[in-house]
Amino acid sequence: MQRILLFLYRLRAFLLFVLLEAMAIGLIVSYNSPQGAAFFNSSNQVTGRFLTLRDNFMEYFYLASANDALAEKNAYLIKELQYYKNPADSVYLALDTVLLNNYEFRSAKVINNSIHLNHNHITLNRGKKHGVKEGMGVFNEEGIIGRVKGVSENFASVLSLLHTEVLVSSKIKSTDVFGSTQWDGKDPQKAKLIYVPRHVDIEKGDTIVTSGYNSIFPEGIHVGIVEEVAPGEETNYLDITIKLTADFSKLTYVYLVENTMQVELDSLHEASGTLPNE
Repeated sequence: MQRILLFLYRLRAFLLFVLLEAMAIGLIVSYNSPQGAAFFNSSNQVTGRFLTLRDNFMEYFYLASANDALAEKNAYLIKELQYYKNPADSVYLALDTVLLNNYEFRSAKVINNSIHLNHNHITLNRGKKHGVKEGMGVFNEEGIIGRVKGVSENFASVLSLLHTEVLVSSKIKSTDVFGSTQWDGKDPQKAKLIYVPRHVDIEKGDTIVTSGYNSIFPEGIHVGIVEEVAPGEETNYLDITIKLTADFSKLTYVYLVENTMQVELDSLHEASGTLPNE
């Protein structure tokens, strides 16, 4: 304490000068309007810039939680959209709202992803305690992503659409002709639409969406855009190449969809000896 007082005593002349300067500036600002206005405008700009920097700094640390909240909200809105979307038929029945309400949606963040293998997988930061189950479909605002394969308490492993053994039941949006989307292990931006007969009228630019024929995805989620159509070699099916609407190299947040009737449907298929289209 004595050293501090000695230090201040040595600086007494400088401190007195600073105090007098501050008092002089205060008097000038208080009793002279032009100088006062200039001073307060300058101080407001400095304060505003400081507060902006502070807010930007604080927002950076809250960005992750804000993104999580937005993803959860989007999942809720997707469910609402499914509820209010009218079916394709011309007659609307009360039963239709029940069918549309069979799906539950959740959000998750991608924490690991591969696109250069034949069997690509994705890891999500949600698991059993968040309601994630095996078999749930995965998509984002661009299109289909894959299907949940394994679940731990806090994480989930997803079979990517970029997996040569994954098939997604799909259809041509304009004609409702269905087939299956399968990746051929080559270009991560393209896939094949298989099992479409040769007589089907399909053109470049046609939109491919989920068919709704399986118990994983609702009808109408984007899959891709037709890029090339050719007769299949030695088959009765067309050779159709589609450009995937989802960019697998830029995955961040995704949505998981659960068909609440899936257990009942699986039991029915098992009992009847029939298998649904993937």
